[in-house]
Amino acid sequence: MAEALAYAGRDLESMSLAHNYHRWILDLFAPHLGRRVVEVGAGAGSFSELLLGREPESLTLVEPDAGMHRLLVARVGALPARARVRVFNDTFAGVARRVAEEERPDSIVYVNVLEHVCEDEAELRLAAGALPVGGRVFLFVPAFQWLYGSFDRQVGHRRRYTRAELEAKCARAGLRVLKSVYFDAAGVLPWWLKYRVLRSEKMEPAAVKFYDEFCVPVVRRVEALVPPPVGKNVLLVAEKG
Repeated sequence: MAEALAYAGRDLESMSLAHNYHRWILDLFAPHLGRRVVEVGAGAGSFSELLLGREPESLTLVEPDAGMHRLLVARVGALPARARVRVFNDTFAGVARRVAEEERPDSIVYVNVLEHVCEDEAELRLAAGALPVGGRVFLFVPAFQWLYGSFDRQVGHRRRYTRAELEAKCARAGLRVLKSVYFDAAGVLPWWLKYRVLRSEKMEPAAVKFYDEFCVPVVRRVEALVPPPVGKNVLLVAEKG
C-alpha cells in the first residue's frame, strides 16, 4: 500500500502568496476538471479555495498533517460555497475506499504532493481505483532530478520527475495521458542557483510574492505561445481507461 504524504505539513506554504501561479495551474487543469473533485494533500487550503471558486458539485479534501488540517478546516469553513465539502485528516490510502463509495469522484488532484510519496506508482493505482472509467487524475510535481537540492531535502521530496517518467508511471497505473507539459521554464535557473549552488533551505515569502506578481504573468503568456522543452515542474492530466 502506498505511503502517502508522510511529511510534517504542506511543503510550499510560502506559495500561499502565489495567487497567479496557482491560478495558472488551475487554468491548465480546468478544461479537463470534473464536478466531483478530490484534492489530496490539501495543506492549508490555498489551492482548495481556487477549486471551490469553480463551484464544483462536491469537493473532498484530504490532509494527513494535524496542524495543516486545522488550518484547512478553518479556511474552507469561512468560505461561501455551494459545493458539498468534506475534509479528512488522513492519507488518501486511509480514506480512498470511503471516498470512492460515498463521493463518487470524477477528478483527483495532487499539487506538490506525489513527490512526497514513497510508493508513487501505488498511489497512482490507488487514485485510479477510486475513479470510474473516464475519471481523471491531475498532477503537478517538481521536474528534473538534477534540480534536486537542499530545499527538496528540507521539505521531504523523495524525487523530481521528467515528463517521460511521470507518463510511464501513469500508464502502468492504468491511466491514459491527456495532457503533459513542462511548466515555468523561467524558474529553472533561479531554482538551480538558489537550491543547488547556494544550498538554501528556505523559500522567502517576499521572493515568492515578487516572482508571482511580476514574472508569472509574463512567463505564462510566453509558455502559452511556445511550450517549453524544460521547466521547473511537470503538469499532467491522465484519464482512467
